[in-house]
Amino acid sequence: MKVFSVIGIFAGLVIMGSLTAAHFTGQVDLTEMSWLWLTFFVGANLFQMGFTGFCPATKALYAIGIKDQQSGCKL
Repeated sequence: MKVFSVIGIFAGLVIMGSLTAAHFTGQVDLTEMSWLWLTFFVGANLFQMGFTGFCPATKALYAIGIKDQQSGCKL
């Protein structure tokens, strides 16, 4: 496993873990629809990208013409 993948997995876990901890300590209510779900979605995408290499953001950026010769994500 490459460092890039481990960083994505770790970042995703930290994001999702912090939101989960905030929910269970009563600081936020994730049972209600809010913008915090977008944050959770980003964390989940980082986590899965670490294992699969698939990154929806990379695909979208390539579609609008932004190129990167050293992308760590698969298309």
